[in-house]
Amino acid sequence: MDPINPGPDEHGQTHGRRPPRDSLTSDFAPGTPAPARMVQIVAGDLQLTVNPVDGSEIEPCPPAQRPGTPRKRTADERAETERAARPPVPPGPAQPVLSLLERQDERERLVRLLARGRSVRLTGPGGSGRTALLDLVAEDCADLAPDGVVRLNGFHRTAGDVLHDLFHAVHDAPRHRPGPDELLARVREIGAVVVLDDLEFGGAALDELLDATPECAFLLGATPDVPAPSAESEVEEVFLTGLDRAAGVEILERTVGRVLTEEEANWAGDLWFESEGLPLRFVQAGALLRQRDELRASTGAVDEYGVFEDVRPPADTSADLDDDVPLPSLGDAAAPAPLLASRLGASARAALRFAVALGGEIPHQAHLPALVGDTHADAALGELAACGLVSPVGSRYRLAAGVRTQLEAAGYAEDAPGRALTAALHYAWWAGHPSVTPERVSVEADAVLAALAAVVPQTTPPVEGEESSAVRLARTAAPAFAAGLHWSAWERALRSGAEAARLAGAVPEQAYFHHELGIHALCVGQLDRARAELEVSGGLRGALADKRGAVAGRRALALLADRSGEVPGPPARTGEEAPEAGQEEAAPRPYAPADDTLVTRQLPQAGPQGGGIRSMVRRNLVAVGSGALLAAVLGTVITLGMTSDQDGDRNPAGRVEVNPSAGQEIGDGGQEADPAGTGSGSDGGTGPAAGRPASPGPDGRYGTADDPAPPTDTARPSESIAPSGSGSPSGSPSKSPKPSGSSGSSGGSTGGTTGGTSGGSTGGSTGGSTGGSSGGSTGGTTGGTTGGTTGGSTGGTTGGSTGGSTGGTTGDTTGGSTGGSTGTTTDGGTTGGDSGGTTTGGTDAGTSGSAGGTSSSASASESARGATAEVM
Repeated sequence: MDPINPGPDEHGQTHGRRPPRDSLTSDFAPGTPAPARMVQIVAGDLQLTVNPVDGSEIEPCPPAQRPGTPRKRTADERAETERAARPPVPPGPAQPVLSLLERQDERERLVRLLARGRSVRLTGPGGSGRTALLDLVAEDCADLAPDGVVRLNGFHRTAGDVLHDLFHAVHDAPRHRPGPDELLARVREIGAVVVLDDLEFGGAALDELLDATPECAFLLGATPDVPAPSAESEVEEVFLTGLDRAAGVEILERTVGRVLTEEEANWAGDLWFESEGLPLRFVQAGALLRQRDELRASTGAVDEYGVFEDVRPPADTSADLDDDVPLPSLGDAAAPAPLLASRLGASARAALRFAVALGGEIPHQAHLPALVGDTHADAALGELAACGLVSPVGSRYRLAAGVRTQLEAAGYAEDAPGRALTAALHYAWWAGHPSVTPERVSVEADAVLAALAAVVPQTTPPVEGEESSAVRLARTAAPAFAAGLHWSAWERALRSGAEAARLAGAVPEQAYFHHELGIHALCVGQLDRARAELEVSGGLRGALADKRGAVAGRRALALLADRSGEVPGPPARTGEEAPEAGQEEAAPRPYAPADDTLVTRQLPQAGPQGGGIRSMVRRNLVAVGSGALLAAVLGTVITLGMTSDQDGDRNPAGRVEVNPSAGQEIGDGGQEADPAGTGSGSDGGTGPAAGRPASPGPDGRYGTADDPAPPTDTARPSESIAPSGSGSPSGSPSKSPKPSGSSGSSGGSTGGTTGGTSGGSTGGSTGGSTGGSSGGSTGGTTGGTTGGTTGGSTGGTTGGSTGGSTGGTTGDTTGGSTGGSTGTTTDGGTTGGDSGGTTTGGTDAGTSGSAGGTSSSASASESARGATAEVM
């Protein structure tokens, strides 16, 4: 006999072998390779990159990566999608399929209404057989619509979630979540019979769903506590009632597999009266009778064959078998869950405890071995389904109506916190495993969220080196929900995670969850909530110096400002006064958009919120004014440069020398004129010149009495800087420093700069700074022609007379004063007095010349003030 390939042996017997159990790793290791957790999703016109480390990033979707028009699934693909959406078949022996009793009239009516394109709501309490009736009607309507029958579930789903589920059930669009406009356009083209069970909304939300899908006929299943449809929706209502007594007895006989005894029939009558004919109560009662038969059969087998006779306690053999296992009481039949659970296996009872801890959610059968600690615990789901303790909800199972309350009363919730923590640790490991796809995590979303909701209230700050189980579960499950396009579960996980992080004191985790909540709100179009969440996250990350996370937050805020039509920058002050000078303003927010972020701005919309427009206009006006001021300043500088003296290096009044031209005496505290003459020399004071001492003398200062006498040298006309109007034909210094000498240097500087280049110092001194254009130009032409042509020392006299006369005539009062102050002789002072129109002659003209010298150079100003002080 081959041990590998067993077959019939020579005796004609066949060796049976238990069929191998299906691999439990099929859900953990699918055939296709699992995508990485870094997933890119196209949400409307945005591209979302799910990043579970630093936070998701969002940006406008490039045109090359935008998906095209999604195609509709074929009939075979729709059938495969429908099969995958059904709950898994529990392992173990196949259970008999019970036919629906006394529901034929409702079934035919529903089909007729759907065939006419009407939407119908089937209302019935839990356990009335509503789901089973919907399945039968869906089979009858398979060929009514071009897109067939679409099965959806409304448990914990909103109207928007149902629309997205409908879109993905009909279209093949992986990693694509259409925007609101595109979604409405696509679902409007769908023509299908939509079977939506466990509906949880009505009224306006249901009207929104029906208006968005005019080509669909909806078959809705809901409980009586769900809000009714509005009168304008034109939805037909069909109510399910309980079964009669004969139908209840028939369900009991089908469940037990035999005819009931008279005692059992009477017991079934009492149960029908108490349960109001709900089919679920008769299914559970039939499970009680079947367990009673199994107990009686096991007891009889032990008595007959003596199995485990040595370990059996002594029993009264005279007792009747019927008395050993009596019929359940009416109270036990009305609330049969504790009694049914007590007769199940240990794994099934442990699974019930986990379900109670998770709010009624039954973990997938693939998770039960790891949770319970039994390799065969997956078979517990079959036991629970056979007893009527669980019912299908979408693609999973939940505790049947009323079972959770009955089990909690029986003590199954005593260790609920510990069970929830175990489930949270398991799901945190499983959801973060690289082999588990986001779609698989999305299918298990309700159990994961139930575990998360159960462990968040008991979260405490962990010890050093440990991580909160609730925070870890939220961090691993939330990105999977986002990548699996289950965005309602994504939002619930993020909110639970933010609360858990707050309780645990994990500031980095709080920043992550608030950032993700902002991204989610931005994707669904809730801009105000997105701004609030991103600002909170930016503040936390700024305090933590998280540069990478802060960059992602600033990019999201920049995109938010772009989509809301705002102009980035500080908000406009409305109803507040501008801060006073010296008042410290608030520091800029750490989440302000970076300057290097490139976004496309939209023009702000004119509306009630005009702060952004007023701020932009104000900034534009300030910018225009600043530009005009800058242009004026630049024009002034350029004009002065173009009209300046080309031989400015020979004009000492236009230069500031290292050594001062006037010194302050210690005795009198005043300033006196430089005895050597400030304007002497053509090198600007960089070396010895004509009329200047060669060395400062013993005291180290120029302009004092101990300075050695300069060498006698008559300056050439080109080197002489004698002021115009001066009677001295040479640049020799005057031994008596008078105001006119200093003023002559000042007036020469002013006139040389303003009056033009031809007149030089002669015409310039006549015009002064005030008469610049008229006096300087006229005087410069006349004085320059006359004095310059004559040349030599004689030309200084002639030019001075002519320039002084012209400056006094053309210039204003200041020009005349300057001309008068320039003269160094009595004749020059008289000319200046006549020209300037003053009555004080040389004295007043010197004072005015001092003022004009102040406009030209600091050296002339010092000389003028020294001369004035001496006169006074």
